[in-house]
Amino acid sequence: MPANNKSGCSCCSDSPVSHEHEGHNHEIEKDVNVFRLFLPAAICSVLLLAAVSFDYFKVEFFTSRIRLGWYILAYLPVGYPVFREMLEEFKHKDFFNELSLMFLASVGAFYIEEYPEAVAVMLFYSIGENFQGLAVARAKRNINALLDQRPDEATVIENNTTKIIRAKEVPVGSLVQLKPGEKVALDGELVSASASFNTSALTGESAPQTKEKGETILAGMINLNAASLMTVTTPYSDSKLSKILDLVQNATGQKAKTELFIRKFAKIYTPVVFLIALLVFVLPYFFVQHYDYGTWLYRSLIFLVISCPCALVISIPLGYFGGVGLASRHGILVKGSNFLDVLVEVKQVVFDKTGTLTLGNFSVQDIQIDPEFDKDKVLDWINLAESQSTHPIATAIHEYVGIKPDISRITSMEDIAGKGIKAEIEGKEILVGNFKLMDIFSIPYDEKIKEIVNTVVLIAIDKKFTGYLEIADQIKPGVKQDIQKLHSLGIGVTVLSGDKSSVVRKVAQEIGIDQAYGDLLPEDKVSKIKEIKTRTAGKVAFVGDGFNDAPVIALSDVGIAMGGLGSDATIEVADVIIQDDKTSKIPLAVKIGKATKNIVWQNIILAFGIKLLVMILGVFGDIYLLEAVLADVGVALLAILNSVRLQKMKV
Repeated sequence: MPANNKSGCSCCSDSPVSHEHEGHNHEIEKDVNVFRLFLPAAICSVLLLAAVSFDYFKVEFFTSRIRLGWYILAYLPVGYPVFREMLEEFKHKDFFNELSLMFLASVGAFYIEEYPEAVAVMLFYSIGENFQGLAVARAKRNINALLDQRPDEATVIENNTTKIIRAKEVPVGSLVQLKPGEKVALDGELVSASASFNTSALTGESAPQTKEKGETILAGMINLNAASLMTVTTPYSDSKLSKILDLVQNATGQKAKTELFIRKFAKIYTPVVFLIALLVFVLPYFFVQHYDYGTWLYRSLIFLVISCPCALVISIPLGYFGGVGLASRHGILVKGSNFLDVLVEVKQVVFDKTGTLTLGNFSVQDIQIDPEFDKDKVLDWINLAESQSTHPIATAIHEYVGIKPDISRITSMEDIAGKGIKAEIEGKEILVGNFKLMDIFSIPYDEKIKEIVNTVVLIAIDKKFTGYLEIADQIKPGVKQDIQKLHSLGIGVTVLSGDKSSVVRKVAQEIGIDQAYGDLLPEDKVSKIKEIKTRTAGKVAFVGDGFNDAPVIALSDVGIAMGGLGSDATIEVADVIIQDDKTSKIPLAVKIGKATKNIVWQNIILAFGIKLLVMILGVFGDIYLLEAVLADVGVALLAILNSVRLQKMKV
């Protein structure tokens, strides 16, 4: 195994999913015959067992020269790959690593004629490396299998005939047939009247979703019922699933502080260990009455073997990767292991309101238009003014009017951030927005309108107040319970919104939010987040729609975007992405962060505790070299198995 390791040590590369490890685990990932992987160790084992038997039975032909040659022959299958890789590392001026540590220990054992232990050191090191590599490769395969649901082929319909082609070669605009039980290979738009899909690969939810004609279908969904048709809208490489998969695979690129510390620690620790081992050998000469260099050299070799930091350097990144995988399985995408640590420290979660705490399904509740104006004409102009907006309020207006706006009738349009829209339509100046918009243009209105609890959209035509629309939203099911879960974790909750303060306070009161702020412009949200951060003894998370709240997300310690499937911009901006819009995933993400942190610290305590004990025993001569190498390999494997179990943990 070490022979394939480009980093010089399988457990000392950047992470279990780093580029350095790709070559190391490539064969394992391709399911190469495990017998071939362990063949060098098997050959070594047979030769070693034979030599030990010859020693035990004092076989005549096993003379000193033949004995030395036999043990060297047993050593070569596992020792030569380590020696070769050690020389490669020397070329890069890396002299203190696990390879040189193990090689020096085994050569030292040969020097003091402890041949069986010299071979055993390298044999068990090789076996341990193989098992570690298998554990890492398995972890990587588990994560890839979790999300890499993209089929290689798709059934394309051309000229009323079907043909199966590679999904990568399907052009945008192609008509694709989806068979019952088939996984969707590309993103597209449903052509059939309706179809049901299993979206668990994307959202972590097994409940089927029914899509209607014209709705978006994403790669990775599974067509459940009847054969359906869809039009491809995105190239294979740009599908949502491809982006999500890349995000998860690269999540360990941003390291957690604990992980970075261990990596830096290992670089200092290993040279220090070499120095201490040298002192263990040399210092007793000046203090021990009957100094035996062979005894103290042996003890220094034990110190070298057990001091290897591999259990920490591989199991900690693997633990964080397991946390990222566990989150992914629940439809939570974490962009870096560092954000798992930040989630643990979150003491305040700040929510946007519309589309985050509420469904964002606004509907027009009431219309009040001055009798002086034609109501239908005014609604037509409002519909046109809102034609370029994707805000849920604009959608509610479009649905209420029910007529697709003809934008050619618009002479000019200006979006006034946080206030509304100014448009010129058919020679009329149309203002559609909130109270601040009316104030900017000095348009008087009845102050009693401010007492309306629901969201109000004000209208003015040619500088004259014309009326208003009353629009209401619905709170998402289960949000109240999710806020209670955050409170039970010791986390405070705040809501910031550009909506009316009365609406925001009403929502906050219904679901038990601690603090509520409304009538906020984007710059007001930034100021409020800064204020919240200064008074919070911990990290602050912001939960919103990602793109529109980019400045606030940038300021928060961790930005959480709801609805990652709906927006490419969301994936780019946020640190954590909740794929299915469910607020229940926020406390779950915190719990996953805490579970990951626990695993990491368990590994640190386990590794340091056992190693320190064996080091002390080794210095005082109460342990053999073989026991030291078994302890080193054993603690590494225990730490790795502890990390791997996180991927299957229930939270």
